[in-house]
Amino acid sequence: MKRFWWIPASILLLTACVPTQTNETEVIGTEEVETAIIPSMQLDDQFYRTLLPYKQSATRGKIVNRLNSRYDIEEAEKGLLRLSQNQFSPDDYYFQEGQKITDEEVSAWLRRYHPEDNPTGLNAEDKRAPLSEEELEAGETRENPSPEILAHIIEQNYLVKTNEDTIRLGGVSVGLALNSIYYSENDQGVSYEETISQERLESEGKRMADEIVNRLRQKEGMADIPITVGLFKQKSRSTITAGTYFIYGVAPGGENSVAKWNPINEEFVIFPSSNPEEKYREVDTVFKNFKQDVEEYFSNFTSVIGTGFYQGDSIRKLQIEIPIQFYGSSEVIGFTQYLTGLVMKHFPENIQVEIDLNSVNGAEALILRKTNETEPIVHIYE
Repeated sequence: MKRFWWIPASILLLTACVPTQTNETEVIGTEEVETAIIPSMQLDDQFYRTLLPYKQSATRGKIVNRLNSRYDIEEAEKGLLRLSQNQFSPDDYYFQEGQKITDEEVSAWLRRYHPEDNPTGLNAEDKRAPLSEEELEAGETRENPSPEILAHIIEQNYLVKTNEDTIRLGGVSVGLALNSIYYSENDQGVSYEETISQERLESEGKRMADEIVNRLRQKEGMADIPITVGLFKQKSRSTITAGTYFIYGVAPGGENSVAKWNPINEEFVIFPSSNPEEKYREVDTVFKNFKQDVEEYFSNFTSVIGTGFYQGDSIRKLQIEIPIQFYGSSEVIGFTQYLTGLVMKHFPENIQVEIDLNSVNGAEALILRKTNETEPIVHIYE
């Protein structure tokens, strides 16, 4: 193992959170703030550089209450970043959290439409007549209302540097997180759930997307800004994998609706699988062989679970989580060395493999072997 690094977690936190204006940054004027700091270092060509000081979106925080799991919360934002690269290259654009949609607007848009109380609501109107007191006392119930399909709206801004050394808005991406299963209660307070078909998700999502594009066009400076919109399908509350974006489109500058929709074929798959489909079988076999070798070394941990990220029929990334119950530094080092060898032994180089080793004390080690690289990079936390 040629790359073996000791990195205290406290140093990682400090370097990540404290921006400094050195020769690694550039201070320039912007249209909305007087100055901004742009780090000159780009960690990877897949990462956008971000303006400092960091400006949070007005809708931040609502995502936690609106999405079903932490997996959906993470992927709804990361997936939107990924599909935005089709329109806004990280080489030319800088990232900023959404600043155009206000907190009041997104709160109203997420609620049901009502011609008087909430005319901007994007979810279906509840047209049912209320039950009378006699009907309620008799235990009568109405049929359930149309499900609320729209769960959350995510906005991301992409900025470009002009010839006058200023930053201006160059593009906007909007992610619409949609419920594949609607959870609610009937008039008697009894919980129920309703599955929403893929066809309905897509048609309603496209309708809402065009309406949001039209509303954004009315905002100052947005008339000619290209807008990318992605539709994200949430998984159920009980799943341990994230949902994914299944379609996206772009409204070119000056257009009030999405001009063309493009399908996205992405999914997350859990390994090991008891009955894998044909396209997952090879990776599942490799993973089971890896898991068996892990169990020969140490038996006092709970499980080895892998999550594969597929684009089309090909796996792009395999993330493996291994919780451990031992605490000695020598055990962690020994086990990490052993796992590193297993990565090189079992997994082909065309798959990015990431292993997170955790205990009750937190992160213990990280093993990362990027696509088409021979040797992994290893981090052990003190």
